[in-house]
Amino acid sequence: MIVELLIIGLGYVGLPLAYETARAGANVTGYDTNPGRVSMLNAGMSPVDDLSDNDIARMQADGFSAVSELPDIKPDVIVICVPTPLSEDDGPDLTAVRKAAGAAALMLRPGTLVSLESTTYPGTTEEVVRPILELASGLTAGEDFHLVFSPERIDPGNPEFGLANTPKVVGGVTRACAEAGADFYGKICRQVVIAKSTREAEMAKLLENTYRHVNIALVNEMAVFCHEMDIDLWDAIECASTKPFGFQAFRPGPGVGGHCIPIDPNYLSYKVRQLGYPFRFVELAQEINRRMPAYVVTRAAEMLNDAGMPLKGSLVALMGVTYKPDIADQRESPAPQVARKLMARGAALRYHDPYVQGWTVDGERIGFWNPAEDHADLVILLQAHSSYDLQTLTDSAPMLLDTTGRVPRERPQVETFLVPGAVALRRRPRRGGPRQPAGARGTRQACARLAAGQGKEPRTR
Repeated sequence: MIVELLIIGLGYVGLPLAYETARAGANVTGYDTNPGRVSMLNAGMSPVDDLSDNDIARMQADGFSAVSELPDIKPDVIVICVPTPLSEDDGPDLTAVRKAAGAAALMLRPGTLVSLESTTYPGTTEEVVRPILELASGLTAGEDFHLVFSPERIDPGNPEFGLANTPKVVGGVTRACAEAGADFYGKICRQVVIAKSTREAEMAKLLENTYRHVNIALVNEMAVFCHEMDIDLWDAIECASTKPFGFQAFRPGPGVGGHCIPIDPNYLSYKVRQLGYPFRFVELAQEINRRMPAYVVTRAAEMLNDAGMPLKGSLVALMGVTYKPDIADQRESPAPQVARKLMARGAALRYHDPYVQGWTVDGERIGFWNPAEDHADLVILLQAHSSYDLQTLTDSAPMLLDTTGRVPRERPQVETFLVPGAVALRRRPRRGGPRQPAGARGTRQACARLAAGQGKEPRTR
């Protein structure tokens, strides 16, 4: 595989692609408008979870280079991997896509393959990207150059599936475009699936994430009323999962995070609204998932109240502030929303996360909670990182609200997110004296084992 490849956008999508193509023998140039990120990469440091510093060094040895200025090259393949955030009206913000398409147009020559991987609404490739490329270059897509859409399907931190072994969907402006895209991606992916057109490929990505979004909202809604009905939804999910057909398990949590699930369904909803229809499923799912952080705070206040303590003035420690376990990615994490609502009600806040060095919410720096030295009136487990010793946490925390369903539920001081249970009563502090957590004797020593290998400051990648 000897091609000149330009990747525009060096984030969670662009860098894994750069790694696999460089390893396959392509001459890869990565272009990113963030000079800090480019400097970090050229210094051999990885800014994403799925690649280590050693992986970056290997890429560089294979010829990869990162630049913050548009390079003077004529690549055989150009892949656009830039962010597509939501605009203020919850529609797609395609500013970065338009700029990247304009940059790609300056490098087009007959035979070039251009692939858009940025998630967006159906029609973007042909209605937005294609006109920019054709107008600036004077070339015609499908005749002079190839244009495809190939959605990224990276699951950050997934140890089993990555770019190479996840089927790659490719949709082209023409069949010849799709075949050119399949030929390129087939060099690095074990399976390539050709869609009918770019629109079907664009819709496939939105369908995947809208499916997850709606089903997560379903179990989040059930979590609320199952708590009121004294039903252990976690156990019900495990029982339902034993059915070998017709059921896929989704689990509730404090909200949804990451770039895809909280955002991608809005692209589809935006396009549907343009047709004059409401997309009630997506809008309702968004409403349910967005209110989960407030529900966490309500449950926290109830636990403290049952123990004779107000939320105002209580010290609450949030454990795991990334959007999923065992990664540093904080994109759209529900943790800041939980923190914001706790602080609004007067709680004193600390955080613990082995992947996050320094955490701020609305410009306010949240102090790091050291379980070996600090007490907390209430611990809220938002992400169950594998480095956490959950049994020790269960034994040691004065009060614990588990939003993950991972903590053993037999302890009286533990209340799971779904199951109502007895909350450990705590002695009120003596008037004028400092408040101490119940069962403080031995707690700090036990908590010291909570996150093995960690001191006062969390480790970073």
